Amino acid sequence: MTFSPESDHDAETIADHVESAIDENDVVLFMKGNRLMPQCGYSKRAVQLISTHVSEFETIDVLPALPQYREALSDRSDWETIPQAFVDGEFVGGSDILAELEERGDLESTLSVE
Repeated sequence: MTFSPESDHDAETIADHVESAIDENDVVLFMKGNRLMPQCGYSKRAVQLISTHVSEFETIDVLPALPQYREALSDRSDWETIPQAFVDGEFVGGSDILAELEERGDLESTLSVE
């Protein structure tokens, strides 16, 4: 799934994109930048952590419409910071939560979708 930065950035369009990305992907990471070029350290760390256990996952660059993405994501996760990871439609957390799960040895099982 790709989302063109030239597309309309109204709140409703972004909210629909967030919902479809979460519903259509087993693992999705809303981040600053993309998988190949993260634009902040937290997003880079989240990509590294997820990539350790999952080869296929979706990343969504929130930078083209950051305020609209923050609003749409807060409706789903009640989490204020970016990045945000969702697995099988459920909010997991940001890079700090992913790191905690990795330290406890729980990240691989959290990321696995049955």
